[in-house]
Amino acid sequence: MSLRDLLDPPRTPGRVIAAFPAALYLEMRTAAEPRVLAVVCSDAVRLPNSVVIAAGSRDRPLRSIHEGEEAWAGDGLVEVGALRVRVRRWWDPSPTLGPVALARLTHGVRELEAALADARFGLAGHPDPHLLAGRCADGDLAGAVEAAERIVGLGPGLTPSGDDVLAALLVALRALGGSVQHGRTALWLADWLGAAVTADAETRTTTLAATLLHCAADGQASAEVIAVLRGIAGLEPLAPALRRLLAAGHTSGADLAFGLLAGCRAVLTLSLTALKGHRASA
Repeated sequence: MSLRDLLDPPRTPGRVIAAFPAALYLEMRTAAEPRVLAVVCSDAVRLPNSVVIAAGSRDRPLRSIHEGEEAWAGDGLVEVGALRVRVRRWWDPSPTLGPVALARLTHGVRELEAALADARFGLAGHPDPHLLAGRCADGDLAGAVEAAERIVGLGPGLTPSGDDVLAALLVALRALGGSVQHGRTALWLADWLGAAVTADAETRTTTLAATLLHCAADGQASAEVIAVLRGIAGLEPLAPALRRLLAAGHTSGADLAFGLLAGCRAVLTLSLTALKGHRASA
């Protein structure tokens, strides 16, 4: 799934479903994902379905746009009211990590745990996120799907907490499962769990959250999530990336970080189990 499929063909109509000082969300009249396109300022959270404009939110470039307005995307352009954005460059929302040692992943898990000790989690006290994390670490697909389906759409807002957890979990399973030794089980889990939570997401959560779940199932994440994954892989400092992620939204940053931690733990546990089995059979 790619924004090119929406932005390169002839123009498609849509409408503004939410308008904020730093971001617009446009629901396009198309059956294919991504159905929601984000237009964000340079200092806003960069979701994987984002077109980023050069101006910052202090310049108020989106001030004249209101919810319900008509929008168009295609022919390399996004048009809403007086706003006309031409796509000049493309960015890749799929994290590329290269090989990650299990010792490095272990260290990253510990840093994530410490950073989340006092974080404000949107589903605090709800058992299913923790159950989902445990089932993934056990490689229990049926149990993971049952827990995941109970938290799709759970929570208020444009991106409910349950969907943030699921999106980050899926991306971590895919990105790190493809980077560590013996990560095949994590990739298998990402494939099937992603298929399960996106099968009817459009009827169970918001349009934006459904698009982000489809992005995550394809291994695509926000720039802030990618930075944390790169920090876990040792490609950039982890602490500043975690601070930026945890500052996102009311609880969205913490919800995403919880999903990343669940995914990292699952990849680590599944890979160590596979490594022990490989050594035992050698």
